[in-house]
Parts: sequence; C-alpha cells; structure tokens
Amino acid sequence: MRARDIMTSPVITVTPVVPLKGAAALMVSHGFTALPVVDDDKQLVGIVTEADLVRGKYLDETGTVVADVMTTPAVAMDAAAPAEMLARVMIDDRRRCVPIVDGSAVIGVVTRRDLVRALARADTTVTAEVQRVLDVYGGGRKWTVTVHDGEAVIGAATTDEETERVLVALADAVPGVLRARVLTGGQR
Repeated sequence: MRARDIMTSPVITVTPVVPLKGAAALMVSHGFTALPVVDDDKQLVGIVTEADLVRGKYLDETGTVVADVMTTPAVAMDAAAPAEMLARVMIDDRRRCVPIVDGSAVIGVVTRRDLVRALARADTTVTAEVQRVLDVYGGGRKWTVTVHDGEAVIGAATTDEETERVLVALADAVPGVLRARVLTGGQR
C-alpha cells in the first residue's frame, strides 16, 4: 500500500499570508488537524498544525498570519512512499499529517486517520477488492486471493517472475494490503 492509495486528494492548503483565524476556520470546518502551506506557485513551503495555531493565538491577538507560526520546512513524501514509511515518520516524528508531493507541488495528504482507516478494512473486503483487480488485469479469474491480517496471498498454478511482480504490485495498491506474495503450484 502506497501513499497514493490512501491519501486525501485534492488537498486543501493555505498560503503564508492567511490570518490564523482563517486557517483555524478551515481546520474546524473540514475536521483537519493540519494544513499544508504553499506559496503562490502552489509549492510546499511549510505546514500549520492545531498546536501552531493555539501557540500563535496567544502571540498576538490581531495580525498574526500562518507564516508567523507554521513549521518549515515541512516533511513531505512522494506518492510512491510505502504506508509503513508514512506510519514510521508519523510515530517517530510525532506528526499527524504528511503532505504528499509531486516534486514540490502538493497533491494530497496522508493523516493518521487515513492509515487507521486502511488498516481497519475487513480481510473479506480487501480479498474481494484484490480479486476484482486481478480479475480485471487477467481478463477473468486466473488467480485466487486470500487476505489474512493484511497479507494478500495470491495463488497461481504457474507464473513467471514478471507476472508475479505485477500481481504483487496490483495487490499492494489495494488499501488494507500490508504485504503481498504469490504462491505457485503446491508452494506454501
């Protein structure tokens, strides 16, 4: 599972000149805990969190803008970043939100809630979705799928290395799959 599979997109951002009250209103109305901060060219320049806003509110009652309190530079990741890496950054660095970028342009965000939502999917739901994806790819039911605790096991009578790589990549892209592998013939 990659960032692109679980990110929220399109993303709501603010610029450095937005008043704190405006950023707070956006967070409250959308249920966010953080907002990426972008410049006029939509390039990531920082992130503003609930803690930044609370801290900033008491710095100066009037005139305080996002630039005065935002965290910069922001930690961001590519859309291909594995979910495990996102989770590690969130836990180790105590972050609730990681902007997802293409170059420096923000294309989405992944929050702790996004990760939990993907993990909470029932194995039967994930199995059905992986099976559907593989059936579309193969033009019919050529492989079997079972998912247990996030591990997708793809059963194949025979297959080559390239097909195995594709099958694993397709399964990994389904939210709720933590890892995937292919078993051929009687292998276990």
